[in-house]
Amino acid sequence: MIYHKPVLLEESICGLNIKPKGIYADLTFGGGGHSLRILEELDDEGRLLAFDQDQDAQKNVQSDKRLIFINSNFRFLRNFLKYYNFEKVDGILADLGISSYQIDNIERGFMHREDAALDMRMNKESDLTAEMILNKYPQEKLAELFRKYGELQGAGRFARKIIEARKVKTIKTSGELIESLGSLLPERHRAKLLSKLFQALRMEVNDELGALKEMLLQIPECLKPGGRLVVMSYHSIEDRLVKNFIKTGNLEGNLEKDFYGNNITNMLTINKNVIVAGEEEISKNPRSRSAKLRIAELK
Repeated sequence: MIYHKPVLLEESICGLNIKPKGIYADLTFGGGGHSLRILEELDDEGRLLAFDQDQDAQKNVQSDKRLIFINSNFRFLRNFLKYYNFEKVDGILADLGISSYQIDNIERGFMHREDAALDMRMNKESDLTAEMILNKYPQEKLAELFRKYGELQGAGRFARKIIEARKVKTIKTSGELIESLGSLLPERHRAKLLSKLFQALRMEVNDELGALKEMLLQIPECLKPGGRLVVMSYHSIEDRLVKNFIKTGNLEGNLEKDFYGNNITNMLTINKNVIVAGEEEISKNPRSRSAKLRIAELK
């Protein structure tokens, strides 16, 4: 069962420049849509390592001898390549968005449409939850979190309201969180503000930026020369990290030059302009609207 409609599917598969006998890594297996397309391009000797820290993703694993499913965060890419005796791979794909299943499963607490427990863990064995963040973080840290990950204007006011509410009772559900914010959520902007707030909480719960940074820095060690890196991001901070890494080889975007003034980087940009979904795809899958696809090749 594939529960996640892949975003920019053909563009990402084309970007991988798949060799039939190659070894590839899908770092965000989800519903298996991207993995299935990669397998269609591989022959019997090709191999695909598929990562997903969400235990529920195992339900979507196809029975295929070419596929190795790894129930772990992609920040451990290098470790698992060594474990399975793969020195390097020919291509790496990462779709940094959460799957439709995770969004639509009320019990996971990722969305604000229904009143649900404030969980938001992609790995249900991890300790940190959104409830813990909302009830334990100090006001300054909450404000910084909402500002950085949610790009939320008035982040300080949101943090202050939450602090006031939790003094009365523990905030345990999305409904209680929304109620605590009261006048900060005018009807006209309510959905957009809540989406930003929930995004910030989800990114903190799952340390999404930390995992992305660790993964990117492993690319030169894990990818073969001429191998492709294909990354889809949905947040400006994520996209900036990917762009900086591809352009400069580091996460800060500091461009180094050699003695002759040539840029020093081990990545070759394949698409000079970021790839985005067209109107037809957006109409069929509105969640693709914010997707940005970048493709690079290791020199």
